[in-house]
Amino acid sequence: MDKNPRLIKLDRILRKTARENNAPIWNAVRKFIMRSRRRRVVVNISKINRYTSEGDMVVVPGKVLSCGNMNHKVTVAAFDYSEKAFKKLVSSNCKALFIEDLIKINPRGKGVKIIV
Repeated sequence: MDKNPRLIKLDRILRKTARENNAPIWNAVRKFIMRSRRRRVVVNISKINRYTSEGDMVVVPGKVLSCGNMNHKVTVAAFDYSEKAFKKLVSSNCKALFIEDLIKINPRGKGVKIIV
């Protein structure tokens, strides 16, 4: 298991939120997050653009990379971003959050899509 303290804290938050709010989406996100480093999810901005529409709320249980462009506004929550990806999302008027922030905003997970 990874010794990353942020990852351990996020694991606790995801378990607690899923249990208290009866939100199975956070258990699904947790399964992806807790994978070994080699098997963690990596998603390009182009994939987020392809599978979302205006106003969607998306969670990426891994890292977002900068390949591609966004044509519409979405809210993206991820475990990590590359520096260029974060700048691209912000410059295209998208909200770029971390998973912990999305849980605070939407603890029940209503309307959230998981992109892997």
